[in-house]
Amino acid sequence: MSHTPLTLISSMATREVLRQLATDFQAATGQVVSTEAGGGVDVAKRVRAGERVDIVVLAHNVIDALIAEGHALPGSRTDLVKSGVAVAVRAGATRPDLGSEEAVKQAVLAAGSLSYSTGPSGTYLENLFARWGILDQIRDRIVVPPPGVPVGSLVASGGAELGFQQLSELMNLPGIEVAGPLPPSIQTLTIFSGAITTACQTPTAARALLDFLASPTAAPTKQRHGMDAA
Repeated sequence: MSHTPLTLISSMATREVLRQLATDFQAATGQVVSTEAGGGVDVAKRVRAGERVDIVVLAHNVIDALIAEGHALPGSRTDLVKSGVAVAVRAGATRPDLGSEEAVKQAVLAAGSLSYSTGPSGTYLENLFARWGILDQIRDRIVVPPPGVPVGSLVASGGAELGFQQLSELMNLPGIEVAGPLPPSIQTLTIFSGAITTACQTPTAARALLDFLASPTAAPTKQRHGMDAA
């Protein structure tokens, strides 16, 4: 392994699972790994600006774009986790029925306010609400979270009645309860992938870390964080 610490940067959805897996990798190999997370758009900007990071983990389509633009190494994309969207309410609040597409639509219409992220799941939800024909009706009830503020925090503080976000970002936040995942007919799975950046000085060590993150050994940790192996 390299004596130089490896740096890994990701979006918020995978922050906790990657932090734990990096700790496991470090314990197994002695390779020091530092992890950091931010808003997905901001992370991609930092990589495009040439920031010295070794591995970037973002939604798979963003990783593909970074490779195509020459910011990450061709052939280094490694799919790591699949993550679905769940719905949260404030702790103690009545949980809405999420058993069917129609039930979710009625819950959205009944909510005084709702919030979702600006990432892939948020784009998907806007399109879903538009397909249902209710987007204009609910638009003034949608609370956009400030960059880096989890949707669950808005729900916990009473800033939003319903919160939609990756389960991994909701499950450990205080002050909220996960009402459940979206039903299968409207669930959306985001695949998060890692890649080695072109700024990486130790690609062999970075490859070893990516291989570990994608290995069967990592699967139980991913499940504990509300995700499945990709």
